[in-house]
Amino acid sequence: MPSKRDIQHKVVTTLQRRVVNPLQRKIPGQQLLETVGRVSGQPRVTPIGGRKEGGTFWLVSEFGDRSQYIRNIKADNRVRLRLHGRWHTGTAHLLPDDDARARLRALPRGNSAVVQLVGTDLLTVRIDLDD
Repeated sequence: MPSKRDIQHKVVTTLQRRVVNPLQRKIPGQQLLETVGRVSGQPRVTPIGGRKEGGTFWLVSEFGDRSQYIRNIKADNRVRLRLHGRWHTGTAHLLPDDDARARLRALPRGNSAVVQLVGTDLLTVRIDLDD
């Protein structure tokens, strides 16, 4: 029998893939993360929320290693990030030892509240931007 955590993950990711993400990708100011699919080799674009601090962008993944974009980063950590309508290249680093809950408190409230509400396996991601 699936655990509550497994059911929550399945429900939330299905809703994200079929409803939320397609709509968010169309919003001009939405932050987007582009990874390379580890199997397909094709670009994969995921709406995200986080904050740029100097030459670094911070975000927290709500499902950690269960997230497809995290699995893609593990296979190839070169990414693109759309901020304020401009694409930037960078290198993503997964930080499992970082306190993701504390990190969320330093990131934009709206997205952080949703990540805390639905997240089951929080994982901090730091992206070092090239420009």
